[in-house]
Amino acid sequence: MKITQNARRAWKITLDYTNMTDLALGDEGISLKELHKRKKQAQAAHAYLKENRGKAELSLGWTELPYCQAESVKEMLRLARDVRKRCDFFVVLGIGGSALGASTIFNALCHLHHNELKKAERKAPKFYVEDNVDPARMRALFEIIDLEKTCFFVVSKSGSTSETMAQLLIVSSALQKAGLPFKEHLIFATDKGKGNLERFAKKFGPIDCLYLPEGVGGRFSVLSPAGLFPAAVLGIDVKLLLAGAAFMEKLNKPADLQKNPALMGAVLQKICMERGKNISVLMPYSDHLKCFADWYAQLWAESLGKGKTLDGTPCQVGQTPVKSLGVTDQHSQLQLYAEGPFDKVVCFLSPQAYEDSAPVPDFSTGIPDLDFLCGHSLEELISAENRATAYALTKAKRLNYTVKIPTLNPFVLGELFYFFELVTAYTGYFLNVNAYDQPGVEAGKQAAFALLGKKGFEPLKEELDRSKSDPRFRI
Repeated sequence: MKITQNARRAWKITLDYTNMTDLALGDEGISLKELHKRKKQAQAAHAYLKENRGKAELSLGWTELPYCQAESVKEMLRLARDVRKRCDFFVVLGIGGSALGASTIFNALCHLHHNELKKAERKAPKFYVEDNVDPARMRALFEIIDLEKTCFFVVSKSGSTSETMAQLLIVSSALQKAGLPFKEHLIFATDKGKGNLERFAKKFGPIDCLYLPEGVGGRFSVLSPAGLFPAAVLGIDVKLLLAGAAFMEKLNKPADLQKNPALMGAVLQKICMERGKNISVLMPYSDHLKCFADWYAQLWAESLGKGKTLDGTPCQVGQTPVKSLGVTDQHSQLQLYAEGPFDKVVCFLSPQAYEDSAPVPDFSTGIPDLDFLCGHSLEELISAENRATAYALTKAKRLNYTVKIPTLNPFVLGELFYFFELVTAYTGYFLNVNAYDQPGVEAGKQAAFALLGKKGFEPLKEELDRSKSDPRFRI
């Protein structure tokens, strides 16, 4: 699909940070003078990313994903056509970034009740993402799928993710017992030439493998096969997703803070952190973007929550992400945002148009408190609620900004993914931390290895045994 310049302009997302400024908030807002002070630091962050883009050794491979996957996309589309032809069920086995991207794309671009549609209407398999190892969840999955008509997409860069590998072993055993060939029911996404999934594929194959590009961490992998292949199976235009990301990359080429939306977003968040705004709320006003807040929560928390700077100096930095949903959470969380501690900054994801308007019919009841809604629509109502919430927070002098979304399609979703990845990368630079590692997560993984008796973790097992709870402190 060729994208015209008019389409690109029409689909461009917009960062509106009016309600972050002193113009809207008075002393609680950020002044133009304060932003001007950040100009040199912003230019340095921009220069760093520009000079190092694509470098796998710095985990910046994600910056090139919009441009470097032509052959991989061909293979994904080939496999996706085969899966759609043969299978009624498609199951992603993965956790964290290996699952959240696929869930987000599915939620954003598919029918909100996709699995309940008839196959002729959805034109794709029923779709499930198994991103936890609660035993009840795995049992429930097997109770609703037909194993013979199911494809399992196993995503793990190293093939050493305990949760995903446990799922794989369960699924493989079930396939073997049913006499079903692995090649027809398993597809892997992993590192090329190394890792346990490569070894498994060689031993029990042939099994098709899609390879994750080097220097792309899990939480930055949504625009790699981890997210793109499930999208292709669902019939979503993955080339359009990548084109949207490429468009956002171009929009952020200027080093001028006032012309670079992601750079401005990062500067604003850094100022907020310095002012004690340690909670970052993402509040989409669309059910189609509900999972996007989950994806953002991992990206923001795991990238920026660090205990050491790049030179090894101890620090405790980061901002706690909170996922919210408009209008739903106006009736559960907004009271805290409006009148609680001044420790939050709220970002609204605001569609400027919805796929349906859902008009409220002229059903006169004679009750004025109901009849005022007649002649309007749910689209008008949710848009009014969005604007009203931003107004209420601004009136209460609470920092908030809006990412305006002209429409929701693969191109725009690609923009959104790349925008927030850039904001995260720039903010990591400002905090002087490694935005691409996760030592806190690794510590928990190693402890789990030890508890399950993995070879080489015996000393840690002994330490864990000594740290059992004390009966004196149980009630």
